[in-house]
Amino acid sequence: MRVLLVEDDRMIGEAVEGALKDASYAVDWVTDGQTALTSIETQVYDVVLLDLGLPKMDGIDVLHSVRASMNPVPLVVITARDAVEDRVRGLDGGADDYVLKPFELSELLARMRAVVRRRSGQAAPVMTNGALSLDPATREASIDGQSTRLSAREFSLLQALMVRPGAILSRAELEDRIYGWNEEVESNAVEFIIYSLRKKLGSDTIKNVRGVGWMVAKEG
Repeated sequence: MRVLLVEDDRMIGEAVEGALKDASYAVDWVTDGQTALTSIETQVYDVVLLDLGLPKMDGIDVLHSVRASMNPVPLVVITARDAVEDRVRGLDGGADDYVLKPFELSELLARMRAVVRRRSGQAAPVMTNGALSLDPATREASIDGQSTRLSAREFSLLQALMVRPGAILSRAELEDRIYGWNEEVESNAVEFIIYSLRKKLGSDTIKNVRGVGWMVAKEG
């Protein structure tokens, strides 16, 4: 999954970016509101982490602009503004969650997973199509009662497909989910990761639609 981190504090940004990468997210990190808005308008993200006290454009203004454009991207505010009126303003302005600094990184990751679940219409923490299950908290996939731990890239790719079982994702769409701006896209990386997943989970787990892309079955 791909995350936009909007944070102008270098120390906090580095800590959150590191935690996101360790959790197998592709991360784009920007430090001002105007760049954040441009990024959201031009790139598809699975979730946005938005600070409020930003240079060039305040985070609340970014939030209002995103929602005014009818962009439904899941958005979590991360801020030191702890007044009740600030929290109300953020949530009423379209934020999906509001996390106060300082926060535990594990809690932030859990809130992100919950927000993504709600936006995709899933109540349960484990993603499933009936036969295949994926647990974002443990990075484990299971099929026919057998569980296996996935690598970071394997998890990112399978999660992208499991968000909407039955939907076909192209090579470019999958690359967008597993690589951030500063990461080099390796040649044939998608095919290699899918080959590795099929070895672990079975050859029919991920289906190829020739000339279009890849998918997992809507119902296993």
